[in-house]
Amino acid sequence: MSTLTAKSTTKSTGEGPVKGLPWTVLRLHRTALITWGAGLLAATVALVWAYAIGDDASISAGGCSTSPEAGLPSCDEAHTWTIDDTYGDVIGFVSTALSYLMFPVAAWAGGALIGRELENGTARLAWTQSVTPLRWLAAKLAVPALLLTAGTTAAVLLNVWARRDDNPNLVDDWYHPDVFVTTGPTAVAYVLAGLALGALAALLTRRALPAAGLGFAATLVLYNVLERYREDLWPTVTRTGEPHYELPRSAFQVENWVLLTSGGRTQDAPCGDSPPGPGCVANADFAGYYSTYHPQSHFWPLQFVEAGIALAVAALATAAAFWILRRRTP
Repeated sequence: MSTLTAKSTTKSTGEGPVKGLPWTVLRLHRTALITWGAGLLAATVALVWAYAIGDDASISAGGCSTSPEAGLPSCDEAHTWTIDDTYGDVIGFVSTALSYLMFPVAAWAGGALIGRELENGTARLAWTQSVTPLRWLAAKLAVPALLLTAGTTAAVLLNVWARRDDNPNLVDDWYHPDVFVTTGPTAVAYVLAGLALGALAALLTRRALPAAGLGFAATLVLYNVLERYREDLWPTVTRTGEPHYELPRSAFQVENWVLLTSGGRTQDAPCGDSPPGPGCVANADFAGYYSTYHPQSHFWPLQFVEAGIALAVAALATAAAFWILRRRTP
């Protein structure tokens, strides 16, 4: 009879050794949960407000007039004239904060989420309560991964919505680092990579502070490497011609050269009517211009490739963390 009662109580409270793990993770890290929720709320308010002033910002970015003209604000109205700067600053601040989210996530995962419990012994105590080490780690990673994925996805969608038509006079172009990361799935992939790298750092060091630093450093290396080689993740478009041409503003320029009759390339400009000298190419040696770039249509291919690499790193780090835990526990 007592056995049945115990089973019934466990079922009704939903706090069995396995089913109660997600709730335990949320309860232990409620400060991080509250901080995450407050950050999302602040970003939501800022982006909704930015969207609300978007129309006035577009008009303001088009210039002003001393006399009333259709579509142009009066130059006497300083608040209207500067609202485009306010709009751009709000969008830029949220984009920067969202693009750097992976770094505090990695430090938190290495220090507070995993490393601290391994260092003070609470993890081993949990393993003696009918919770296997692998299930413990799975819950530790699954709960924050779900919350981070949902929250980051919502923030990215709000950011894209608030940017409206991506007017380059108001917000940075699509290829700027902060904009690129925070307008597609790359933002979510980076956050998950930070979580996995932090957890791996904790399993390697088994101490909170070193794990936080190592997780942060590993995520920083990943971010910098992918940003440095982003232009190489998808084949570029090449354009050549003898008359001088100008690429579209939305083009992610990779190389701009002057072609020589010898077949070589140089960064020097043609001399034109000036006499040949250092820093310019003589007319007899000038063969045309050469440019490689990514058009705006390459945004999604670049996004998917970079997000795929970040997710692959997250998967490998997660697998390595489980392997290490299994090797070090009975």
